[in-house]
Amino acid sequence: MAENHKTLDRRKSGENIWLARHDQSAEKELARWSFHELSREVLPSEQAVGEAMLAELENLARAKDGDLVVILLGGRGAQALHRLLGERARKARGTKDPLIARMRVFTQDALAPMRMASGFSFVRDFERLLGDDFFAQVKSFDCVRTDAYDLEAEVTDYVQRLEAFGGADMFFLGHGPEAEAASHLAYIKPYSGATAIDVAGLIPISSSILEHHITKFKAGGSAIKTEDEDECRRATHIFTLGPAAILGATRIVQSIVDAETAPAKRQSYRRVLETKLSDDPVERTRQLNENPGLWILLHPNAKSLVLPNVLL
Repeated sequence: MAENHKTLDRRKSGENIWLARHDQSAEKELARWSFHELSREVLPSEQAVGEAMLAELENLARAKDGDLVVILLGGRGAQALHRLLGERARKARGTKDPLIARMRVFTQDALAPMRMASGFSFVRDFERLLGDDFFAQVKSFDCVRTDAYDLEAEVTDYVQRLEAFGGADMFFLGHGPEAEAASHLAYIKPYSGATAIDVAGLIPISSSILEHHITKFKAGGSAIKTEDEDECRRATHIFTLGPAAILGATRIVQSIVDAETAPAKRQSYRRVLETKLSDDPVERTRQLNENPGLWILLHPNAKSLVLPNVLL
């Protein structure tokens, strides 16, 4: 484990609370990153997307010794990957799959407060798809306790655990639609004031995020109880990893497979593909705050995996 020497500063932007890298300038950090057109690969099915994501993990394992720090994507975008990992774990039952045994898994976002046993918790969905054998073999699995008494303290501890391993080797991202063809990454919302030094945040929930979250869980086949949905609708905040965690990842693989159930993703994703980030720091800051889905354009090693219907 890397020595954890990075102090985090609490910063407020409106109603949003961000945990920022200590003694760093957001303006200078943003200026370090250059614009990159987003590489994309169109694949014929969700299964093919899952297989491509698994191949990315296998490439990482060949390129790096030791632990593999992986940020899992919740919801529909990575369900095929999770099933494939579950199959590998079942085949290795009684021993350990050599890839899974090296993985230190973290999750990227969550609604809170919420019981950890809720059917709308990403962790429950991970357990359903990955299976008991995966959790018996994985080196570690870490998530935010969404039922913590002091959620801000829990988020701080969680980020420090991730930072102690040096950040993510592989960050699996999705793409969430927002109003006016904007988008979010993880759950970094438009106009939430996130900056390039913010590792994580707690942001107030919106009705659009609640509906998006509930819809994608239902579409993904999660077991849904009325009391779980009622509890989900009472959530007040979202934990999310921030731009610093995304930009600090060695590799980003984005998957978008649910344009049929979330058709607004077509327009919002097209906007990302067609946008060029400004070199002017003030204008670039405005662009990213208005449309956080654009943060991926600053990463030099990012790729989108999409189905043909995303580009219609």
